[in-house]
Amino acid sequence: MAEFDGLTAAVTGGASGIGAAVVAALRERGASVAAIDRSDFTAADGVLAVPADVTDDGSVRRAVGNIAERFGGLDILVNNAGIGAQGTVADNDDEEWWRVLDVNVLGMVRMSRAALPYLRESSSAAIVNVGSIVATAGLPRRALYSASKGAVLALSRAMAADHLREGIRVNCVNPGTADTPWIGRLLDSAEDPEAERAALCARQPHGRLVSPGEVAHAVVYLASPLAASTSGVGIAIDGGMQDLRLRPA
Repeated sequence: MAEFDGLTAAVTGGASGIGAAVVAALRERGASVAAIDRSDFTAADGVLAVPADVTDDGSVRRAVGNIAERFGGLDILVNNAGIGAQGTVADNDDEEWWRVLDVNVLGMVRMSRAALPYLRESSSAAIVNVGSIVATAGLPRRALYSASKGAVLALSRAMAADHLREGIRVNCVNPGTADTPWIGRLLDSAEDPEAERAALCARQPHGRLVSPGEVAHAVVYLASPLAASTSGVGIAIDGGMQDLRLRPA
C-alpha cells in the first residue's frame, strides 16, 4: 500500500507551479486529490478539478463541501494559493496591501476554517501551509509579500497549538526562490532577464532556483501519516538560504 491510500487531499492553487507538483506527488502516493484553483482548468487524470476563489468564503465552503461529499471526507489540506508583490513599504497603497493579505493570509484562514469539521473526523488529519523564505530572511523590495508570508508562518504555529489535541497536525514549508510561473513573469519583465535569473540563482547557496518538485516533496512529508510526530514546524526549502553563510566562490 502507498502511504496515502484511502486518504483525500485538497490543494489550493493546484493548477500550476508548486500546487500542481504537490497534486502530482500526492496522487502518485495513493491519495485521492482535488486541485482547487481560481478559474476553470483541466486537471490531470484521476484528479478532481474544483474552481474556487479563496477570497470568497461562500466559494470556499462550497468547494470543500463538494470535495468531502465526492470522496466521503477530507484528510489533508494544502494551502498553497498565493500571489506575489514587489516594492518597499512605501511602494504599495492600502488597496494592494489588503488584496495580497486577503489571498495569502485570509485565504488560508477561510480554507482551514471550512475544512476543520471534516479534518476532525479523520484519523490522519494534516494541514500544510506554503509560506516563503521571506518569512525568516529579509529580502529587498518584498515588504508586503514578506509581511504576508511572515503571517503565514506565525498562523501555522498557532493553528498547530490550537488543533493538535484534536488530532490535526499543522505545518509550514518555506520555499526559497522557486522556478514557478510567477518568477518567470518577473524575469520576463526585467530589463535583463538572464542577468536577473543569474542573480536569483546566486542568492541561494546551492546556486540555482528551487524546483516545484522539491517543495512538493517536503509538503508530502509533512502531510504523510508517517510524520505523525511532526507538528508546528516550518521547513525551509531554499538551498541553504535561511541558515548558511558560505564564503564567496
